[in-house]
Amino acid sequence: MEVQSRRPRAAFMAFGTKGDVYPISAIAASFSCERSDYDVFLISHSAHQSLSKNLEIKGVSFVSVSTPAVLSRNSEDSTEALNERFFMRKENIKEEHRKQCLFAVERIFGDCPPVAGDFILINFFALEGWSLAELFGVDCVVAAPYVVPYSAPSSFEQQFKRELPLLYKLLKEAPPDKVSWNDVTHWMWPLFSEEWGSWRSNSLNLSPYPFTDPVTFLPSLHLLQKSPLLLNWQKKFSRWRKLLSCFCRYGFSNEVVECPGYWPRNVHACGFWFLPAHWQFSCVQCRERLQSQSRHMDMDQELCSTHSTLEKFLKESDPSCALIFVGLSSIGSMGYLRNPRAFLLVLKTVIERSLHRFVLFSLDYEPLDDVIKSMANESDGSGDCTFLFDDRLICFSGNLPYSWIFPRCAAVIHHGGSGSTAAAVVAGVPQVVSPFVLDQFYWAERMHWLGLAPEPLQKGSLAPETDDADTVERGACAVMRAVKLALSPEIKSRASEFAAKVSTEDGIAVALKILEQHVLRPRHEYRYDYIEGMP
Repeated sequence: MEVQSRRPRAAFMAFGTKGDVYPISAIAASFSCERSDYDVFLISHSAHQSLSKNLEIKGVSFVSVSTPAVLSRNSEDSTEALNERFFMRKENIKEEHRKQCLFAVERIFGDCPPVAGDFILINFFALEGWSLAELFGVDCVVAAPYVVPYSAPSSFEQQFKRELPLLYKLLKEAPPDKVSWNDVTHWMWPLFSEEWGSWRSNSLNLSPYPFTDPVTFLPSLHLLQKSPLLLNWQKKFSRWRKLLSCFCRYGFSNEVVECPGYWPRNVHACGFWFLPAHWQFSCVQCRERLQSQSRHMDMDQELCSTHSTLEKFLKESDPSCALIFVGLSSIGSMGYLRNPRAFLLVLKTVIERSLHRFVLFSLDYEPLDDVIKSMANESDGSGDCTFLFDDRLICFSGNLPYSWIFPRCAAVIHHGGSGSTAAAVVAGVPQVVSPFVLDQFYWAERMHWLGLAPEPLQKGSLAPETDDADTVERGACAVMRAVKLALSPEIKSRASEFAAKVSTEDGIAVALKILEQHVLRPRHEYRYDYIEGMP
C-alpha cells in the first residue's frame, strides 16, 4: 500500500453561463459526496458565487475568478473605433482571466508534488485547465453538457502536418486508448493555435504545442523513450504519459444524441447533469419551503407567500388557455436581445390573437426589466413579478428550477441552450426553439429532427431588432405558427415518449462511474501520512 503525503485533490473548472457551469457543479457536488477521501474545488466566475453555499454543504470549495461570464459590446454601434475598443477590452480580460486561472490552480496543486488520483475536470470554455494540468502534473478530463460548439478550420490538418510531422504521425497511428488525431479534430485543435501556444510558452514555460518538447517541438513520448536515464524527466513525465489517455464526457442522453462512429472511442454520452432543484430558487423562502416539505419536486408543492400570485397564475387550469413558458436565459447579457421592446411587442401581438397565457423569465436582465416596468401600471405587480397585457403575461425577474415550472406548461419557447433543452426533454413538454449562437443551432435542429419541436424559429422573428408594426407583425405570425405546431398531438405525444425514455437515466452517476474506472485510483491502494504543516 502506497503512503501519500496528502489527500488527492479534484479541481472542477467551468466557465461560461449557467448552462455551462451548473452541470459541472452538479458533478462536483456528487463527486464530493461519493469520494469523501478527496478535497474538491470548483473554479468558476464570481457571477456564479450563489452556488458557493450549497457547494460548501456538499464539501466543495468555491474558487472565484472575477472575470465576466459573458462579454458583449453593449452597443448597437459597430464603428471601427468601437470594434477596436471592444477587441482591446476582450484581450485585456482574456489576459487577466488566464492569470487568475493560473493563480487558482496554483493554490490547489502548487504547494506540493502531485499525488495519485489528482485531476482537473474542465468544460470547453475552460481550456486553460488542459495546459495547467500539464504544468502541475495532474490528469485532465473534459466534460461538457453540449456538443463541441466549434470546428477546426479547413486548413488545420495540412498546417499541422507541415509544422509537426512527427506528432501528426504519432497521433494518426495512436492505439485506441491514447490520444489520437480524432481527439484533436473533435475538440483539441484550438490548443494548437497561436492564441494558446503563446500563453503556454510565455506564461507557463511549456512547449507552445501539447505533447511536444519545449525546445525541439518533437513528440515528448519519443524523447522519453530515447532518454530513460534522465530520471528527473522520467518522473516528471510519468504522469504526463497517463494524461495521454484522455476522456471526454458529454452531459446529454444517448437517446437524444447518438455518438457517431467517427467520434473518438473515449467519448461518452452519460445522460443529463442537473443541479438539485432547490439550489435553483432565487427566493430563499421558496427554497426553504421546498426543502422542508420533501427532497423531491412534485406538482403539489407550493411557493412561499411572496410568490403566491405567480403560483396562482401557473396553476390556473383552463384547457383553452394554454400556459406557454418563454425564456432566453443569458441571451440578453450576451448582447443578442438588442431591442427588448420589440420582443415584448411580439409577445403582446401573439397574446391578442390567441387564448394562450405566457410566463416570461427575464432573469434580472436590466434592459428587459426596464421595458417591462415602462409598459406596466403601478398596480400590475409587486417584487419580482409583473403583469402585462391584460394580465395574460406574467414577467418574473427571479429564478425557479425548470424541473418545477416546465411540467406545468403546455409548451416552452427558449433559445436552444443545452440546459433549457435538457430540462424540456425530461419534462416531456413540446418546444419552440429560437437559436442565437454556438451550439444552440445544433439543439434547435436536433429537437426538430426528433419530432420534439417544429422547425427552428428565426431569432429575428422572436426578438426583432426593430419595433415597427410590419416587423412585429411578421414576428408574431411566425411565433403563432410555431406554437400551433408545437401543441399538435404529434409533437405532444413525441415529447411524452422521449420523457419516458430518459426518465430512468442518471447522467451524474454514469459520469462518476466513468471517472472512477478510468481516472481515479481505488481508495484501498493508498493511505495518507500527513506531514505537519501540510494541508
